[in-house]
Amino acid sequence: MEQLKERRRTVAAHGAELAVFEYGPEPAPDVPTVLLVHGYPDNHQVFLTAIRDLARTHHVVAYDTRNAGASAVVATPGDFTLKTLVDDVFAVLAAVGAADVHLVGHDWGSIQGWAAVQDPRAAGRISRYTSISGPDLRHFARWVRSRRWRPRAWPQLAGQLLRSWYIAAFLVPKLPEAAWRLFRTKRYEQTAKRDVGNDPVRGLALYRANFFSAGNWPAGGRVTMPIQVVVPLKDSFLSPDLVEGLDSWVENLTVIRVDSGHWWPASRPTEFAELLRGSHVSR
Repeated sequence: MEQLKERRRTVAAHGAELAVFEYGPEPAPDVPTVLLVHGYPDNHQVFLTAIRDLARTHHVVAYDTRNAGASAVVATPGDFTLKTLVDDVFAVLAAVGAADVHLVGHDWGSIQGWAAVQDPRAAGRISRYTSISGPDLRHFARWVRSRRWRPRAWPQLAGQLLRSWYIAAFLVPKLPEAAWRLFRTKRYEQTAKRDVGNDPVRGLALYRANFFSAGNWPAGGRVTMPIQVVVPLKDSFLSPDLVEGLDSWVENLTVIRVDSGHWWPASRPTEFAELLRGSHVSR
């Protein structure tokens, strides 16, 4: 198998040094650029199999989000608020000099992506967005509130709350760190078939800085660019029902349902790459 060639740079952003990786052709008007943003507890390597496929035709950019993988937070205390994470997205885009980018986010990368496409800086930089297994936080909060007083919607609400049990667990001091170090990291690596090192512990700051802290979320707004939301029907953490209501503020929305679990981009990399090229996948 041909070795995947990467070009690496470091981008300074708000007290962090972001490790940024580029693959495939250099950016050019006739070469589409895709920016891949990973989630928790991963780093950019979760996309590597798909990148090998995409890099034949695309300028592919991926980076380790702050304090994950080869990236580091150099300021104390570290800033992991969603506003800063969105600034990181635009810092990477500015560094690689790409425009009309197809932004793709998975899990926490998807949460960041939703906030980025609602940011005024997206104009001229991001042309479309693919979200996989990560909701817009404001939409998630509205979705939950809208079902609290509707008995018919309680089964949906209960199903999502059961899936979200881990969030409350991650907010407990010290215990999640101990669990990851003692046994969870090894189990995850065996399942994922890749090393994640200390990323699960480092990434807990994402939850602690943002959940139940709406003041740390960027302002929301209507989205007019093309958006496609991939819904893995076997996702253990997010209900397929969460897409309800998106069309009230996303003008150009496509929902794609796949018969897979939360880590669809890694478990079905060929389908993932085909989707990003504009091909159809099974719905």
